[in-house]
Amino acid sequence: QVQLVESGGGLVQAGGSLRVSCVPSGRTLSILAIAWFRQAPGNEREFVAGLRWSGGTPYYGGSMRGRFTISRDNAKNTVFLQMNSLQPEDTAVYYCAASSGVTYSSEQNRYNYWGQGTQVTVSS
Repeated sequence: QVQLVESGGGLVQAGGSLRVSCVPSGRTLSILAIAWFRQAPGNEREFVAGLRWSGGTPYYGGSMRGRFTISRDNAKNTVFLQMNSLQPEDTAVYYCAASSGVTYSSEQNRYNYWGQGTQVTVSS
């Protein structure tokens, strides 16, 4: 099993920045891909960004490309999502997810481990 713990959410004004973190634990050697998803009230869960656990080029959901950056700090065993130029429509619960089955996917059903989520609220 893999456990994922997110942190770093909060309230920020429009145009501001925020960084959320995800720390995996447990059977981390089984992780092939890690990603961030988000879900706003009344909306379906949406892919934000993903990263092959072995490294390589990150990939992003359309509206996040150019504003968000996913990265991994191996020394700290932490995955970050840096969010810049935040807008009220970015308000959502942000979830960290890990897959032991695929190295690349933007589909939530390919991820078998999920964190509890961290709330990000962007005020106008």
